[in-house]
Amino acid sequence: MDSILDSVKKVLGISTEDDSFETDIIIAINSAFMILSQLGVSQNGSFSITDNTATWSDFLGSATDLEAVKSYVCLKVQLLFDPPTSSFVLDAKKNIISELEFRLQLQSESVVPVAADDEEE
Repeated sequence: MDSILDSVKKVLGISTEDDSFETDIIIAINSAFMILSQLGVSQNGSFSITDNTATWSDFLGSATDLEAVKSYVCLKVQLLFDPPTSSFVLDAKKNIISELEFRLQLQSESVVPVAADDEEE
């Protein structure tokens, strides 16, 4: 499943055919992408979705080292859309999100683009 919206809905336990909460979920997804962009994780600047046609490949491009983006977006959406009632679960998810933010930012900073002059050598 490569559709961002459909995969997030699946994680939330919502059928892909159920469009009752799509606007709320899309808003939460786009909030997560805005944060990723500010962290420098976005491969192509700001990114947002409007429906289920946007895919993870659209955001990640050919990057295979940023798969944690999927977990991050799903966790952020869970906290925004349907936060857990248990403070222990809430704290655990917040800790995971913080670690993913750190690791994704670190990973995106370690990718050094090849300059045009370097390609000729």
